[in-house]
Amino acid sequence: MVKIISRTYVGQANVYDIGVENDHNFVIKNGFIAANCFNKSHSTAYAYVTYQTAYLKANYPLEYMAALLTANSGDTDKVKRYIENCSTDNISITIDAPDVNRSGLDFTPVGEKILFGFSAVRNVGENAITSILEAREESGELVPFKSLADFCDRVDLRAMNRRTLESLIKCGAFDKIESNRNQLIHDLELVYEWAQSRARDKASGQGNIFDLLGGGFADNNNQPQKNAYESAPKAPPVNDLPPLEKSRMEKELLGFYLNHPLKSIRQSSSVLAPINLAQLGEQKDDAILCAVVMLNNVKKVVTKKGDSMAILQVEDLSGSSEAVVFPKTYERISSVLEVDARLIIWGKIDRRDDQVQFILEDAEPVETVKMILVELSPQQAGTIEEQHRLNTILKTQAGDKDKSRIPVIGVVQAGNHREIVRFGRQFWVQDSGTTVQALQNGKFRADIKQLTSG
Repeated sequence: MVKIISRTYVGQANVYDIGVENDHNFVIKNGFIAANCFNKSHSTAYAYVTYQTAYLKANYPLEYMAALLTANSGDTDKVKRYIENCSTDNISITIDAPDVNRSGLDFTPVGEKILFGFSAVRNVGENAITSILEAREESGELVPFKSLADFCDRVDLRAMNRRTLESLIKCGAFDKIESNRNQLIHDLELVYEWAQSRARDKASGQGNIFDLLGGGFADNNNQPQKNAYESAPKAPPVNDLPPLEKSRMEKELLGFYLNHPLKSIRQSSSVLAPINLAQLGEQKDDAILCAVVMLNNVKKVVTKKGDSMAILQVEDLSGSSEAVVFPKTYERISSVLEVDARLIIWGKIDRRDDQVQFILEDAEPVETVKMILVELSPQQAGTIEEQHRLNTILKTQAGDKDKSRIPVIGVVQAGNHREIVRFGRQFWVQDSGTTVQALQNGKFRADIKQLTSG
């Protein structure tokens, strides 16, 4: 290792180090001079790799993003960021959930989509993946799995424990075979024991004649016999899991939401909350902001005075952020602060040490959020008298500011074009029913809409 003993200006020199300004050269032992910059060949190599990368992304986006996801499959944060990048307008690549009949070890381009790789699924180890791939190919030919029982019968259960199978079910890897994940979870215990029993029989040489003949042959009445897996036990029928529960399971096993619960209300929520979390840093500190988010974590904190407050981790389709709930607000809204809840939140920006925090002042589950749509003709929207009359009705219905939580949205229809007008917080109302009635009495077309119904 060379020790720097002094820094001396030795005249002008060509440098290629980006962002470094003074003291490029160092005098070392015996009067030799060293430079802390890239030489031309090093810089050229970096530039060439950058060009290659940009070329691949521009011309082969599907293959490029699949390779990028595979290379970072062990880093959940990076995988999440790259998948979000896939959904942007300039790329628009769909990421398909894992599939026991199609997925491989890595992320794989299939058609116009990228198929999720087994290696990025939690609780699915290398031996389990190898067992799936080997069982799927018999004599070099792809033989798809027909059911959960067929899958358990063909894979090596020594490399595939019950936890692994449950993880594959919950992340959606069996959806193409059976979309009712709850049914598969209930079937698993019976099917797993059935498959283990068959594996023990085969190992001890006690397989039945149907196994030896391969099953599927005809009997004396020319009726085809059932395959072995068709006789596997099943649990009584149950209803499927709710979509939000499925999304929660996917996040638990993949590290993020593959089918984000906010996607279904993206369009309607943008009417109320045009600002996303990635844009918080661009907003003014004193502006009241609104965002539709998923609540990922709640950390309860007790102040020196003994009051309870909370620090939240929230995310939307654009990214994640930290939100702080001070004691007075926490006391009022703590009941809705549950992990995995979809919330609409209001608050302000706080900047400390170059970090942006959201100071939360109010929150409400999106399932209970209502908004009033007022349809206006161009003549109504452009007439001062009509505007004043509308404002008067809304202010009359506003009531207590803290209890006025129902936003009002104006829709101006002109031919095939619709313009959305968001009324300010001062025009929000307390009771949707009486407000709609008052607007209709005033000859305005108004209706109540749920946020989750679009």
